[in-house]
Amino acid sequence: MNRYTVKNNISDNISPIRHLQKHEILLRMEYEYEKENFKQHTQSCGIIRKINNGICWYPLSVGKSYYNSLNQFVIEIERKEDRGLEHQFEFGKPVCFFTQSADGKINYFKFTGTVNFTDEDMMVVIIPDNDAAIALQNANNPGVQLYFDETSYRLMFDALSLMINAKEGRLAQLRDIFYGKNKLSEFTFQPVRFPWLNSSQEEAVNKVLHAKDVAIVHGPPGTGKTTTLVEAIYETLNRENQVLVCAQSNMAVDWISEKLVDRGVPVLRIGNPSRVNDKMLSFTYERRFEAHTDYPQLWGIRKAIRELYAKIKQRSNDREKIRVKINSLKDRAVELEIKINNDIFSQARVIASTLTGSANRVLSGQKFGTLFIDEAAQSLEAACWIAIEKADRVILAGDHCQLPPTIKCYEAAKEGLDITMMQNIAANKPEAVSILKTQYRMNEEIMHFSSQWFYKGMLQAAKEVKYRGILDFDTPIEWIDTSDENYKESISGENSKINKEEAEFTISNLINYLEKIGKERILEEKIDIGVISPYKAQVHYLRLLLKKNILLKPYKKLITINTVDGFQGQERDVIFISLVRSNEDGQIGFLGDLRRMNVAMTRARMKLIILGNRETMSHHTFYKKLIEYIDSLSA
Repeated sequence: MNRYTVKNNISDNISPIRHLQKHEILLRMEYEYEKENFKQHTQSCGIIRKINNGICWYPLSVGKSYYNSLNQFVIEIERKEDRGLEHQFEFGKPVCFFTQSADGKINYFKFTGTVNFTDEDMMVVIIPDNDAAIALQNANNPGVQLYFDETSYRLMFDALSLMINAKEGRLAQLRDIFYGKNKLSEFTFQPVRFPWLNSSQEEAVNKVLHAKDVAIVHGPPGTGKTTTLVEAIYETLNRENQVLVCAQSNMAVDWISEKLVDRGVPVLRIGNPSRVNDKMLSFTYERRFEAHTDYPQLWGIRKAIRELYAKIKQRSNDREKIRVKINSLKDRAVELEIKINNDIFSQARVIASTLTGSANRVLSGQKFGTLFIDEAAQSLEAACWIAIEKADRVILAGDHCQLPPTIKCYEAAKEGLDITMMQNIAANKPEAVSILKTQYRMNEEIMHFSSQWFYKGMLQAAKEVKYRGILDFDTPIEWIDTSDENYKESISGENSKINKEEAEFTISNLINYLEKIGKERILEEKIDIGVISPYKAQVHYLRLLLKKNILLKPYKKLITINTVDGFQGQERDVIFISLVRSNEDGQIGFLGDLRRMNVAMTRARMKLIILGNRETMSHHTFYKKLIEYIDSLSA
């Protein structure tokens, strides 16, 4: 048994096709569960709860409507209230619009839209036509909420069907290599030296370069996974003209894209970035399309076509003549689109998108020698197959000991839907895996417990971070016990756990620690602080306390409060974790998913402070051992 062994190991029990058929059944369970859950949630959940859950903006300010550069009709909307509140709207997600009557009844518009662009408080949404825009502009206080995403599921089901039915060709080969007994193939050449990388990073890059079929880069927290992946992509581009780089989320795609751009690699981003700045926007497909020298001509032709369609309705005598003119203009528009498209793609070395975004029409028919999937341990297997359709070999990077894929159906997760492609291949083909072992983020004592529990003690702290701290004679990691304070958890209006007394105690301890460091030093050195809680309701309450506290006002730009998921991929000098759970039965809910706790603890560079009820948490072996470890540091 190796550390990647998963339940129902496919190589021992079922054929590759049977494995995919089972995955399809479990995905169908998730689809039906989420669809029904969305329906009930939409009908029974109040607007306030939807807003707090980040799936609704209400009321809206409706702005201008127009055709964007890709000839889609869009409208600008902005939220009037709850500005800056975290939300789940992002590029490509479907939305629906509504109004609320005086008696509180929700009335939905008959059309739906798709998010084309979003930032904190403004969105651009693709809608069907001008009639939809007029309806929104004339509505009294309209709102918008996320709609059930049929498209992503359809793409995943289509990809699975293609893989299950593949009889020959590269897709069938990859399927049988990943999950069957077929051996991996490698290119034969001398290892390449990378003196600026450490030994495990160099080994991982060489594993990627030598792989003909698949390679896995396992990157525990702070080990430089992104640095390694960028190097592997850069070196691959010395052998291939163009590669496809994907990830589950827009944020992860943005992150790897930005690092590649910093390295001087021409990137073409399919889909809009989640972080809005000129640097990110400049390499999007839409911005490049608009900047092309032939775009003004194409825009003029499209405008002429729309005007001619309007004339058809008015002039019955000339309809045939107008249709001929429209068809001629359409042919010219298609020619220009193909030319612009070819020019844009010929200038890019990396095509970057989300996994579902790889099915975008602008990538239709495109094939790539290599596909890189970052954060693969957070991606549903079916989503990975959408992108793999376009590739001859696959490189997966991630860490299965950190955040898993988001799965809402407990039964589907229990039966194996939460087991990722990365885990399955690593279990079946352990020789494909390279693990990064030197971490550059954490003080050694912060790193140690995570390394022992999750990574068999393989992680080593780089000498430059091994002993670093903020205060002299300060223990890098401490547990502040709340069991003597009689703080009790409760259920919030958002149906999320909250412990208000513990939240207030967390802020009080934060202020005390900042006072120990000193205001002048914090501001001069820009010492940053993260406050993490696994529960959204606790996060919202902590943010409210931060906003109201005058003593914390000077530090607001240096303090981030978010959920564990919101901190994935990030790090801070100081991390506070509010665990919330406090009960006599030792019930800890999804804190039992230890991967989340691994993420939370490993965000800290120099100081980690955990606040929780020792008695409640000690019912679980992991937390009992963690508390014992922390106690030993100060003994």
